[in-house]
Amino acid sequence: MFRARALAQPCRAGNVASSSSSAFHTSAVLSKVSEARLRSRALKKANLERREEHVKEERANAPSVILGTRPGEEHKWRTSYLGKLLVDESVFAQPPQATVQPEYGVADMPKYKAFGVAEAEAKTLFRRLPDLTIDSPGREEKAQKEVEAAERLKAVNFARVIDLRNADVAGISYENRRRIIVAFSTPENPFDPGRTEVQAAILTYRIRKLYAHLTRCKHDLQNKLSLRKLVHQRAKILKYLKRTARVRYDALLQDLCVEPDAVEGELIVK
Repeated sequence: MFRARALAQPCRAGNVASSSSSAFHTSAVLSKVSEARLRSRALKKANLERREEHVKEERANAPSVILGTRPGEEHKWRTSYLGKLLVDESVFAQPPQATVQPEYGVADMPKYKAFGVAEAEAKTLFRRLPDLTIDSPGREEKAQKEVEAAERLKAVNFARVIDLRNADVAGISYENRRRIIVAFSTPENPFDPGRTEVQAAILTYRIRKLYAHLTRCKHDLQNKLSLRKLVHQRAKILKYLKRTARVRYDALLQDLCVEPDAVEGELIVK
């Protein structure tokens, strides 16, 4: 019995040694695993921070879904095809000399004529009709000069009447829509209001006009809803044009000064 106990003692010592070595080995492995986890967490946190910074930078440089231009690039609108085509109400604050020009023999012909007076009508009113009145055979020289002076005075007065500065906001909007329809129609159909390019250009004009109003009246909730509808309607029209005619789509975006990211994907109007 004593021998059995003596023999059992080395076994116990061996078990204790093995358990202690096992415990030491396990703690080392756990330490390595914890270090790896810490490094992994730190790397993941750094990646998430970089991703958030990248997303913030993209959002900061993203084009406006309303204006279509990127921050700091609003000057592109003034040099775009549609921007140069429209009549801005600010031109009427200029001196009178800046809004008149010599044309058709009239010294102060308005630079911006009222709606309904196009190039053909202006030629008829200021060149052909006065010439028919003045050209009368058998008239004395003195009477001829009086007739010429009278016709010149009538032309000057009528030119002042048809100046677009005499129109109201609705008249200016009508003139701008007329210019858009003529500019974006095709030679086969010079006045085509239903053309896709015409509709997109008119919507862009209405969006910018309504946006300028909302910058002054920020509590106009009804027009904010109308602005959202116009933005999504323009995007719908442009997406249709992209599916059917990609070349026309790319050219139209450049004419309207609208970035592709402003009309593609999910649009959030704030």
